[in-house]
Amino acid sequence: MCNEYSLKMDTATIVQDLAAVSIEARFSEGAPNIEARDSIKITDSAPILRMIEGERGAGDLVQRRWSWPGPGGRPVYNFRSDGREFAAGRCLIIADGFYEFTDPADRTKKRKDKWLFTRVGEPWFCMAGLWRTAPEVGEAFTMLTTAPGPDIAPYHDRQVAILDRADWAAWLDPSISAKALLKPLPAGSLSVEQVG
Repeated sequence: MCNEYSLKMDTATIVQDLAAVSIEARFSEGAPNIEARDSIKITDSAPILRMIEGERGAGDLVQRRWSWPGPGGRPVYNFRSDGREFAAGRCLIIADGFYEFTDPADRTKKRKDKWLFTRVGEPWFCMAGLWRTAPEVGEAFTMLTTAPGPDIAPYHDRQVAILDRADWAAWLDPSISAKALLKPLPAGSLSVEQVG
């Protein structure tokens, strides 16, 4: 499952692109200073746009920890969406790429092969997420997953739930069915390159 992703977009670009799809980004904690990073890993803080209860077309842009402690203290960084509805805690996870790892083609290598997936024709995208407060770590988020689409299937048996831009505002509206929005992407939606 996805345990690393990247984001190199600045706050102004993110806010502008959100506005283009009718989402007003608000800053309950001040505009975040988003550091350009090739690698965001589990337990790192990263930007999310979380829904604001009772307000359509608006979200709160904050930085939160990726993962909360689950059973036995293991981090919950991916969460299966299959057949579930999420009436609260929805958020958009902002990224420009994510990584998957496969066993090395060269069996003499000890490290796994690393693959970077990006959205075709878009400089950045949003993944469907959930946020909650965990007593041990405070507010944190996790990525939702679906069955893999054809671009991911050769590399992994699951994929993060990437939302079409047209569905970003809908994801922040809990009255809209999650099942209608969380689906694998069609073929040709993602480009992939080996990076390690």
